[in-house]
Amino acid sequence: MAAAFVAAAVVGAVLEFVFYRRLYRAHPLDQVLLSIGVVFVSIAAFTYFFGPTMQPFTLPPALDGQVSLLGGLEVGRYRLFLIVCGVAVLVALLLGLGKTRYGAMVRAAVDNQRVAGGTGINVQRLFFLTFSLGCGLAGLGGALSLGMLGLEPSFPLKYLVYFLMVVCVGGAGTVTGPFIAALLVGIVDVAGKYYLPEAGAFLIYVFMIVMLLVRPNGIVAKKGLA
Repeated sequence: MAAAFVAAAVVGAVLEFVFYRRLYRAHPLDQVLLSIGVVFVSIAAFTYFFGPTMQPFTLPPALDGQVSLLGGLEVGRYRLFLIVCGVAVLVALLLGLGKTRYGAMVRAAVDNQRVAGGTGINVQRLFFLTFSLGCGLAGLGGALSLGMLGLEPSFPLKYLVYFLMVVCVGGAGTVTGPFIAALLVGIVDVAGKYYLPEAGAFLIYVFMIVMLLVRPNGIVAKKGLA
């Protein structure tokens, strides 16, 4: 997991330096389109080197099996480990962005780059570090999810729509918004496949449309980084 974090952060640092820093003042859609293009290029590259088939992966013995919780509830150790890691990352982000000087600088730079730069903040370096950190967390998330989602070149493309949906429904510029949206999307997805399997993923898009109509600015409206 540490190697995945570092590798993704290094790749993210290179991409930020070469491509993304030129788009910070452009429309957010330009960054989204560039990201989708990078995904397609990455898929082609990894398919060339490793082939199109799923790569073998075995969970560590400590994460195999079930664990008994209060009330006799049996939960898979791996799923419980994912929940704990997710909550830990969420808490770390909230504390880091809301209680530290670094978080205050990020919020200021996101709200107004020119004013932040005028106060002495090195906005370019700040965005570089933040982008690299975000890529590292993405790599960590990918490593954590291998036991459930598998490892193959098309891995990111399968779930790219879900990632964009979570950000749109949750609200850009927040942490708590996408977290709540991810929970809701997961619940709707699993419940829909269980109770209405014939509908497939259709309910997810209905949920997204309804939420955007009700809360066009996201579940949590942007007020700095909450």
